Amino acid sequence: MLSEKQQTMSKTVFLWGYRFGMAAFVANAAFVVVQTMQLLRWIHYPYDEILIYGFSLCIVGPFLLEMLALHYIAEQDKKFWSHGALLFTLIYAVFVTANYVVQLATVIPMNLRGAGADIKLLAQTPHSMFWDYDAIGYIAMGIACLLALPVFERQGFALWVRRVFLANALVTPLIAFVYFYPQFSERLLLLGLPWTITAPAAMLFLALYFRRITPNERT
Repeated sequence: MLSEKQQTMSKTVFLWGYRFGMAAFVANAAFVVVQTMQLLRWIHYPYDEILIYGFSLCIVGPFLLEMLALHYIAEQDKKFWSHGALLFTLIYAVFVTANYVVQLATVIPMNLRGAGADIKLLAQTPHSMFWDYDAIGYIAMGIACLLALPVFERQGFALWVRRVFLANALVTPLIAFVYFYPQFSERLLLLGLPWTITAPAAMLFLALYFRRITPNERT
């Protein structure tokens, strides 16, 4: 049985796991909306990139802490997998944060001042350095979802979370293809469309998992 202190801590982890998960989901959903608006030419530079990179950056912290909460509530014999998932989430966080901060704090302001040529190396364009950073980040996110699968039981709501995480992991090869195919085009970008469903769904379902599974069920 868990002690009263352990139960209080467990409840805190579940509560914040839910809150961070919902925050990650909302930020991801906002990113999808803005990305769609950009493809439809409803918004233009620099507002499209500011919003895209801004909302993408807002996903990072909440999702990392959501996965940290998952590691804390994982059964002892499954913590190897939850820890592995957390490590790959950290890889995702480091690479995409580096990218988005550079784009928002350096590239966009320099472009607006007409000095974009001076920092061309830092711009996220197809097959550039920071394009590859972005690719590594989202591939790592997919691997994190794959490693987290054993944490979830094959029954009840946990089974649904497992399925959504698996779906997001299976989209990862498509993401890698979009990033690394030699000839980039907006049509090619559409291959990654499933990610706009599976990624926010994974964050949402995990958040709801924290809401549905109580500490008492783990005593």
